[in-house]
Amino acid sequence: MSLWTPGGEHEIPRDKGPAQAQSEPEAASYGSVEDLPGFDELTPEQQAEARAMAAEMAETQRRIAETPAAEIIANHLMGMYELGAIHLSAQPPAIEQARVAIDAMAAVVQALPGRLGENEQVLRDALQQIQLAFVQLSSEA
Repeated sequence: MSLWTPGGEHEIPRDKGPAQAQSEPEAASYGSVEDLPGFDELTPEQQAEARAMAAEMAETQRRIAETPAAEIIANHLMGMYELGAIHLSAQPPAIEQARVAIDAMAAVVQALPGRLGENEQVLRDALQQIQLAFVQLSSEA
């Protein structure tokens, strides 16, 4: 993992175990921001900003770890659905771009039967709808 600072991007050491990282969200699993090369050369304001960014990243990582993977995957799949729909609604429709998004969505949905949680049927229905729209629009084009 790396951290961007005004002085550039720096690799962050992973010297803490998962249990310790969860109990210390400010430091997360990537160590202390004060250990980064060049941290001492930053102004106090930049140091405070770097600490705040590290704490925010740690909190985001904690929330993601607490969220079931199926929910996060479902969110990404709906993003693929929306991407396909955007390309299909373009004038003229961007058929090949839509195909990539729809095929990617289909690949994930078909690869994870029974593992997408409570949203699985919604995702399957959305996939079927976007595939139908694709067939209709591509045959018109």
